Amino acid sequence: MNKKQIAQERAVQLKERIQDYLDVKDTMPKGMDPAQQEKAEEKKRKILDHLQGTESDWNDYKWQLKNRISDVETLRQLTALDDAEIEAVRKVGEKFRWSVSPYYLSLIDDDNRLDPIKLQSIPLLAELNEDGLADPMAEEYTNPAGSITRRYPDRVIINVTNQCAMYCRHCQRRRNIGSSDRHTARKQLQESIEYIRSNPEIRDVLITGGDALLLSDAALDWLLGELHAIESVEFIRLGSRVLATMPQRITDNLVRILKKYPPLYVNTQFNHPKELTREAKEACDKLVDAGIPLGNQAVLLNGINNDKYVMRLLNQELLKFRVRPYYIFHAKQVIGTLHFRTSIDDGIEIMEYLRGYTSGMAIPTYIINAPKGHGKTPVMPEYVVSRGRDHVKIRTWEGRVFDVRNFPTRNIRDFL
Repeated sequence: MNKKQIAQERAVQLKERIQDYLDVKDTMPKGMDPAQQEKAEEKKRKILDHLQGTESDWNDYKWQLKNRISDVETLRQLTALDDAEIEAVRKVGEKFRWSVSPYYLSLIDDDNRLDPIKLQSIPLLAELNEDGLADPMAEEYTNPAGSITRRYPDRVIINVTNQCAMYCRHCQRRRNIGSSDRHTARKQLQESIEYIRSNPEIRDVLITGGDALLLSDAALDWLLGELHAIESVEFIRLGSRVLATMPQRITDNLVRILKKYPPLYVNTQFNHPKELTREAKEACDKLVDAGIPLGNQAVLLNGINNDKYVMRLLNQELLKFRVRPYYIFHAKQVIGTLHFRTSIDDGIEIMEYLRGYTSGMAIPTYIINAPKGHGKTPVMPEYVVSRGRDHVKIRTWEGRVFDVRNFPTRNIRDFL
């Protein structure tokens, strides 16, 4: 065969390798599909009628926040739940707080009992399983001052609130949710700022909660201004899920505030392609157009995204929203979340599948958090089969094995 024939044969082989994905791609629901948009719009009208709201109300994040659904009777009227499911919500609600924004509720497909939006937002009886820990990250033991968590030499977390637009059923900080919304006191925040100022090795500050973007515009402006003024702080990150659960929060005024403090990054959490809606895209566009990079930190969740095709679609759709897939977190052993936990093998299989089968930009890092706050540990398939003094045996994404020469590093001066 000549070179062109070899290339054509190779192209056919490559296409065959992704045919399984092409066969199922259009069967998986995603938020930008016209059929999904139509269902969500119909449910939106139902919710607005019940809450006596208008289109203007719907687009107002303060209205969304004020009208979070947190009582069983309202939930029953707005979402298709049978008696057993309603009773489960009641029982779980006695132990763990739940609440869901009207927007996120509108994305639930009432025809699918195992809808991924429903599973993340509506309590299940399985949450009463006692397996797990209240604080698997041992954050209480990594808090040197104020509301700081410090696990690494050069970066810290500031926890600014326990409030969220929707209380995810897999939340790692459900112990902090309590029964009412509380922002961290200004005195604690000031103590956190002083700690960072007096430890100049800290160059990276992550503001989280709860949801960092549920602070008021004024509070965010003050906090970002204080941190930005510290010379040793090189950049600031905000952890927020509102892009998925209440995209109305991304107002023009909020964007103006965030734009004042570069370099600033926003890390969000989309866990399923159904969360990538038209409204979510508009929110992402506002931030990216203002020069604010976006990253996604998905959580690997049983029954939601522990499927190689779903995770591939999610990451590819994220890139279309200009959101870079950053991490896939292995679910932490939080009390009441046993039903969401997956095998580590699931995560490795997904990573094995992504490599070579999609763009490198669509491949996040699979992370397992070491117990008791000992940090993030990347986990990936084994691509180095063996290492010798003069060669390394590698395995490619297709499973082919090659020997690669391993040159000892020499001082550059030897070549001059």
